Amino acid sequence: MPVLMLILLIAVFVYFLWRHKTSDLTRNCRWRQNRALGRWRCAFCGAETDGPEIPTVCMNPRRGPGRA
Repeated sequence: MPVLMLILLIAVFVYFLWRHKTSDLTRNCRWRQNRALGRWRCAFCGAETDGPEIPTVCMNPRRGPGRA
């Protein structure tokens, strides 16, 4: 049982590292898609971007694109 818990703990840690490397979003980023216009809009800061996939970079104009 302790070995299983250790493996689970390591797996969760690796997952969090992977998520951190694949996204530059902040905790406040909440992207909503307007399908009629094909745009994504952040509900927190109002930033907008085009594209079929959800953005993975914070587009907040105050932070600058891609800044963590």
